[in-house]
Amino acid sequence: MRNRILLMHKRVHRVQLTEAAQIMLRRLIEQHGPVLFHLSGGCCDGSSPMCFPTREFRVGGADILLGRLPWHTEFWMGGDQFERWKHTHLTVDVVEGRGSGFSLEAPEGVRFIVRSRLLTVEERAVLDAGPPPPTGAERLT
Repeated sequence: MRNRILLMHKRVHRVQLTEAAQIMLRRLIEQHGPVLFHLSGGCCDGSSPMCFPTREFRVGGADILLGRLPWHTEFWMGGDQFERWKHTHLTVDVVEGRGSGFSLEAPEGVRFIVRSRLLTVEERAVLDAGPPPPTGAERLT
């Protein structure tokens, strides 16, 4: 019981970055200014996180804010995708090779990917006890 109480006070994150992804993210911010990630869940590269300048990407009303990463970088996910992945933790990584999208890292010869794992029972309990994640509709108001 004591461990459960301690976990309830612990912050649980749904998304994080590997060290390599942090280095690439920092480089992209230095080149382009503030950025955000979006994971649409569509076909092809829709299953890869895309990185865009914040000023050039409009978050949709049904999008879900999965988390905030270093340097005020938001990670958004399509609402339908979130319903399928809400029980997972995502780790953003970067690998060699180009994706076929418009993500900012493509000219660098790399692409962002996500590695996922199921949330633990304890992590799910903490998240379920808190408020739902913000939506793009809340951002637009």
